[in-house]
Amino acid sequence: MKNKLSLIFTIAGILFLSNACTDLKEKVLDESLSAKLTDEDEANGLLAPVYALLPNLFQHTTYFALQEISTDEAILPYRGGTDWGDNGIYLALHAHNTTSTDPNVASTWNTLVQSISRSITAITSFKNSTNPSAALYLAEARGMRAYYNLIALDMFGIAFLKEDAGTTSQIIRGDEAVKYIESELLAVEPLVQSKATVGPGRINQAAVWGLLARLYLNAPVYRNIYGATFDFSAAEMDKVIQYSDKVIASGQAKLSADYFAIFGNNNHTNEELIFAVDQRPELNGHNRMAYFSISGDQFPLAAFPAANGTDGPGITSDFYQSWVQAYGAVDPKRDPRFYQENMSIYSNKADTCITDASYKINRGILRGQQYGALRVNGAFVRCPDGKLKVGKLGYVTRNKADLMVDFTEKIDFTTAGSNYNSGYRVEKYEFSSSSNTGRNRGEADIVILRLADIYMMRAEAKLRKSNDAAGALADVNLVRASRTVTLPPPALTSMSLDLLFRERGFEFYWEMLRRTDMIRFGKYEGKWTEKTNADVKKRIFPIPQTAIDGASNLPGYMKQNDSY
Repeated sequence: MKNKLSLIFTIAGILFLSNACTDLKEKVLDESLSAKLTDEDEANGLLAPVYALLPNLFQHTTYFALQEISTDEAILPYRGGTDWGDNGIYLALHAHNTTSTDPNVASTWNTLVQSISRSITAITSFKNSTNPSAALYLAEARGMRAYYNLIALDMFGIAFLKEDAGTTSQIIRGDEAVKYIESELLAVEPLVQSKATVGPGRINQAAVWGLLARLYLNAPVYRNIYGATFDFSAAEMDKVIQYSDKVIASGQAKLSADYFAIFGNNNHTNEELIFAVDQRPELNGHNRMAYFSISGDQFPLAAFPAANGTDGPGITSDFYQSWVQAYGAVDPKRDPRFYQENMSIYSNKADTCITDASYKINRGILRGQQYGALRVNGAFVRCPDGKLKVGKLGYVTRNKADLMVDFTEKIDFTTAGSNYNSGYRVEKYEFSSSSNTGRNRGEADIVILRLADIYMMRAEAKLRKSNDAAGALADVNLVRASRTVTLPPPALTSMSLDLLFRERGFEFYWEMLRRTDMIRFGKYEGKWTEKTNADVKKRIFPIPQTAIDGASNLPGYMKQNDSY
């Protein structure tokens, strides 16, 4: 069954489907594999489209951009005055000045509503199916509909309530939306399969428990999105603890001893992953998480001299300094989550010859002068013995050979702070070994939920419920101590909400959790590099103007979020 579904995922992922409308109606093309399908094939064919747009949702310019570039963690300036200008949308996003015509907001919205539409189509079909697997797949489709609605609630402040594919969705907000998503997840909890059965690429029992914990932890925000404070009730914090306990006790996930293996090309079998975007089938995913931040003159693959980065976002000095403050006189690379040096040769000053098989770029937060394969006229320079010639990189592809790929801490919207080399970069996900362009053929599953987050959510609930600092500290230190492939981070000696927020930044940077975390911890209206806007109405994004216009024939149906 797994192999069949993986094949159908691949085919569904490349089918052309029309853009979803506001009322979640979508024209679904014939997705048959043959004229004579078995009942199981038909069931798989209905379920596959429910997942097929996840790689699109988790691209660099959709969910990632909105969740990271809007925060103190990531910033994307107008590089060199020529690249990533995009009519100022990334500058506006970081400064909390996004408008309803932002194309990345529209793309994220459209992908979400289209995925909800596909889920409803599958639910309707499975309700009428006599297939023995129908009840199981129905639960899975309902679970994914709840997940997509959870993202929509988090980002846009609304959820879509709809059971019949032929009717218009009801838009719900606040507590009503929280209760709806909760009821759906609780309904499918006893019906979906274990992670051991279906893997992390499909909604599973541990994923449902983890999503319930995430929902309960953020529910006070969703009920009162513009509030000065949030009511983290003891009852809901108990539920966070309850469902976190279920995940941990089930044994369906284990903390990874190697932190960067969680984001490696073979991470589908990494036991820490609970729920993820499965990018394995036919390498039909994307490599954008690895390509987006590194330099256009970093070429990570000996086999593909056209596969490079793009000089996208860097981390802000504010976020980098949180590491510095935590480690004092010790370089933060002492923390195995901060940096992984795959090739110590990159620290050498002289050019060096290296075999193709040994060539592998460093991971984590990249600072200073970068070394790599030297490239001239589209081909890698070779030593006399045929090995790759590795040396200091300059911005040759930008026709700025005198500008070295020497990443600086300073990055902002000034001319100097917007240069190609400004800002420390992030290479958290491993660069796909099969990506011939650098953009395509992703191999690493993109993490949606992993076990470390379960422990961290439980720690936060303990603090918010009864200020159980000792219990929270134990959970956080357990995660830190698990990274034993290298020297693990030193144990912390105290715990508070501010320290936990800092720790979540260290553990989950670049994982599309930062905006949600900042709002919940009361940090989103703060000041950081190039951001001073303290308007609480910017906690959620505008509903795209295209969606407002598309619903104009239904007066009052699609109400724009406040301040947009």
